[in-house]
Amino acid sequence: MSASQVSPRSLHRLGIACGFAAGAWLGSAEAPMKLVAVGYSPFLISLGMVAGVFVARWTVPVMLKGTGYVLRDFRDKMHLILWAIMAGMCWAVANTLTVFAIRDVGLSIAFPLWNTNSLVGLFWGWLLFNELRGSPAQTWAKVLGGAAAIMAGAYLLAYATSTGATGQSHRATLGILAALGAGLLWGTMYIPYRKAYISGMNPLSFVTVFTFGELGTTFAMALLFDGGWQGLVAELGKARPALFWLFMGGFCWVIGDLFQQYAAKYVGIGRGIPLSNTNQLWGLAWGVLVFGELSGQSFTTKLLIIGGSLVMIAGAVAISFAEAPQSEQVSWKRAMARECERYGMDPRRVEATLEGSDPLSKEVAGGRRWWEMLLVAAAVAAFAWLAIGAQRPAIAVNVPWIAVLGVAILVCLFWCGRLLWRLTGFS
Repeated sequence: MSASQVSPRSLHRLGIACGFAAGAWLGSAEAPMKLVAVGYSPFLISLGMVAGVFVARWTVPVMLKGTGYVLRDFRDKMHLILWAIMAGMCWAVANTLTVFAIRDVGLSIAFPLWNTNSLVGLFWGWLLFNELRGSPAQTWAKVLGGAAAIMAGAYLLAYATSTGATGQSHRATLGILAALGAGLLWGTMYIPYRKAYISGMNPLSFVTVFTFGELGTTFAMALLFDGGWQGLVAELGKARPALFWLFMGGFCWVIGDLFQQYAAKYVGIGRGIPLSNTNQLWGLAWGVLVFGELSGQSFTTKLLIIGGSLVMIAGAVAISFAEAPQSEQVSWKRAMARECERYGMDPRRVEATLEGSDPLSKEVAGGRRWWEMLLVAAAVAAFAWLAIGAQRPAIAVNVPWIAVLGVAILVCLFWCGRLLWRLTGFS
């Protein structure tokens, strides 16, 4: 099927598939953050992960589209550079907060709490980008019912945390606040996402500038809170055996974030983000099956955690399957027209991009540049160098379950990646 023949229903299904794939990879990306449990600084862990993110965010778009495509995409939409950097800054602070949350309440509990970002994204999507405008009562019921389920699930998990952390209620409270703060920042970060895509920007282009805001903010926080330059160098030296795992976490996050951005592009942030928040199921799987986080907890605590996660997932799925009717799509187009008028863009060209076409690919002449292979080679060399000095962390893990979950996320990658290529050519 060519891009020009993609139906709205096919694009909706593509967005849903991307949301599920995003959940798998985003959930797995947080597993290396368990290193905070062996004494590494949360700011160092965040910096190590973001460094891996920086490397991957440049190499993946280069491999799929090339530097000529990416540079041309930004040259046509210069106003989005600042928005991309701001989004990266929000992401960096939120990501650091998640490390504190994982340290204080664990991976399986922290995940659902920061996934309240879907409620924030839902609000911004309605307020700023006309999502749900013109929808019938049935669609509103699905979305609002799903939002209520997410809030109920978050409450169950917060209650389970407070009852299961005997003697550590203060620390558990800080973990809850850190997770909720991350959710607020991540939910707000989706404003630049959606602004970029209703302007016709390719997600592969957006992430390359996005990462400058991530790396700069994370590096500044590490310098500020880890004792300046000398303290940071000392922490990096101490963490050298673990940096490979943090880089791998960053790489997994980039794959998941790209799928999440395609979901936001094709079904909106009010639907795509809740669906990608099924990453909490993957976070629960890694936390329970691989790291044994619920061992020693009471039956009631386990029941609250698992039940709260399932309720939140049900709410996210209800929101995501509320397909946008034609009347709502008209409202989306009004938001697109507003952006086109504000920044002097061609509405027909932008609309074609939102419908799965990729007119820019036809305009970027020439093959691959020689330096693109150097970028990919440098990225591979960085991962290889870190792998040589890597050591197994002093954390008890279940290796067979690592293998099972690893195969599962690879299946998601190839299934959804093939679907994206077949329908849109990664537009």
